[in-house]
Amino acid sequence: MELGRVAEYVPRDVPDEDHDAAVLAPVVEREGDHYLLFTKRADHLGEHAGQMSFPGGGREPSDADLRATALREAEEEIGLRPAEADIVGRLDDIRTTSRYAVTPYVATVPDREYTPDEREVAEIAVLPVAGLVDPDNHEVERREHPQYGESIVHFFHVGGYTVWGATARILVQLLELTTDWRAPEDVDKVVDPDADVRQGK
Repeated sequence: MELGRVAEYVPRDVPDEDHDAAVLAPVVEREGDHYLLFTKRADHLGEHAGQMSFPGGGREPSDADLRATALREAEEEIGLRPAEADIVGRLDDIRTTSRYAVTPYVATVPDREYTPDEREVAEIAVLPVAGLVDPDNHEVERREHPQYGESIVHFFHVGGYTVWGATARILVQLLELTTDWRAPEDVDKVVDPDADVRQGK
């Protein structure tokens, strides 16, 4: 991963959503290779239960800025101390269907054991970038959303986990910015808008 490209990137803001949130995309270096740390949301959570995500959440009034939001949430969810996160830069804000503008920050973090907050996080998964950019592990669906129109949904299947949804949209930009990987232009499947999003191949 060429993380210097993140440092140089000028991200696009989304200033007009109802709520603000931030996530931290933690990059781990292990034996010369790069990995990304994800959380699997606890099954009992009403919203996005069981999904893979980056540590993060909504901005609180006590947060000085969205960077502080990302660091606070990462500490709460996985026990990452703010001083351990070396923030490289940020990516484009994304909109979610729940009317959040999500600001993604990218940071290098130590390769150590992290402790999930069981109230929110079922598992912590550290997935190899080499696996995420493998074309055999990626598929694309096109859907027609009743409110937002046509949408492209990316699925990354690595190590028994599937990353999709808003987290996959962030991941696509991160991988395209820092590696030679490019999201395929062709979709694998066109899905009926009423169908449930499935997480497996």
